Amino acid sequence: MFGMLGYRSATYQTIVGGASSDGTLTAWMHDTLSNTSTFDEFVETASLASRMLYACPNNSTVHKIVKSDLGTPSFMRAPGEASGTFALESAMDEMAYALKMDPIEFRLKNYAAKDPEKDRPWSSKSLRECYRQGAERFGWAKRLMEPRSTKEGHWLVGHGMAGSVYPTKRSPSSASARLNADGTFLIEAGTQDLGTGTYTIMTKIAADLFEVPPAQIKVRLGDTVLPKTPVSGGSQTAASTGSAVYLASQALREKLIQMAVSDSRSTLAGVSAQDVIMKAGGLSSKNNPSQSESLATLIRRSGQPYVEAKAEAKPGQETEAYSMYAFGAQFAEVHVDEDLGQVEVARMLGCFAAGKILNPKTARSQFLGGMVWGVSMALHEQAQMDGRLGRWVNNNLAEYHVPVNADVANIEAIWVDETDSEINPLGAKGIGEIGITGAAAAIANAVFNATGKRVRDLPITLDKLL
Repeated sequence: MFGMLGYRSATYQTIVGGASSDGTLTAWMHDTLSNTSTFDEFVETASLASRMLYACPNNSTVHKIVKSDLGTPSFMRAPGEASGTFALESAMDEMAYALKMDPIEFRLKNYAAKDPEKDRPWSSKSLRECYRQGAERFGWAKRLMEPRSTKEGHWLVGHGMAGSVYPTKRSPSSASARLNADGTFLIEAGTQDLGTGTYTIMTKIAADLFEVPPAQIKVRLGDTVLPKTPVSGGSQTAASTGSAVYLASQALREKLIQMAVSDSRSTLAGVSAQDVIMKAGGLSSKNNPSQSESLATLIRRSGQPYVEAKAEAKPGQETEAYSMYAFGAQFAEVHVDEDLGQVEVARMLGCFAAGKILNPKTARSQFLGGMVWGVSMALHEQAQMDGRLGRWVNNNLAEYHVPVNADVANIEAIWVDETDSEINPLGAKGIGEIGITGAAAAIANAVFNATGKRVRDLPITLDKLL
């Protein structure tokens, strides 16, 4: 399957950085060389994060590809940013050590108050708060910066951190919202639930707007006859289809209010539409709650089997006025066997800022899923190729290693409450991929803190530490 369906392309990244003695970045260069097939072009855009994550007056990034007799690489979770933040955040850690600065202090010294690449304000950015809350929760202040300073028996203990970033994307998307005669609602959109909780958040978006229990909302997804939605990629489903569901629900709400205030048989006849609220399956006047009507009564009186509204949500001028990203900070504690070089991730903490969190339970799972994949990227996953045939040798889960429960000990995800009125109608940023960005670098930086050995080639295997 790796050969036919794609894989994360290999990258060879070169970073050169310069800073003054007080830690101010003066120059940065990040060049990426990646492979593609002989018949197609695919670029692993690993240098992109270096363009915008830190303020630096002189910045150069280059992407080059090498054609090879292999299948075409493909998009893998956090394409570009996963590989790129490993190199970028490892280099930032190395520079912090050269400057004898705390890695967080060094990052704050070069904090980008606006997008340095596009010279635009951020729609919102709470990275500074992610550093603060994450460091406090993790206990970063107790960390000893000198490598090999902390031991527990024959285990070397190290602590590392790294920044996380992923662009907030949004594509045109449609949805419909319907009120049935029995007072239940139906939400329809063509997108699908990959296991990330799309059914849950679409239900919650509609239930919150209609102010009814989630049990009264039915969501139908995953059919091409339903309103058109974009591909499930780029961490954009919530921002794109979620916004469409929100606007469709809002349009239905306004339609129902207009029906009530314009119907002479309604107790709300003649009331200003702005003075009508929807609550508990009915409509009522803000100024006179006794003037109320159930939605079921309203629709029965109309003689229609249902009332429906449709909406399309799409990006607007805000995409030219603001730079839009989710940010975060990752922290890791590793234990390295001094004799064998075995690495264990004892605990990880990620603190993220991703706009409005639509559902805390599924959001936490998304963040944790990305972080676990970061553990896998740092310590486990490695495809071995037969150089004679160009075939993957370890093309099964018996030999291609991924983490199991024993590899993932204490892992925690928290987030900063963030309001973003510019990014989309929901104020939500995608979270499907940011969890993996920075995770591998945080682990690699912790390994350096434990051993004094800087590993730049993933995965970090024991032979590289002996």
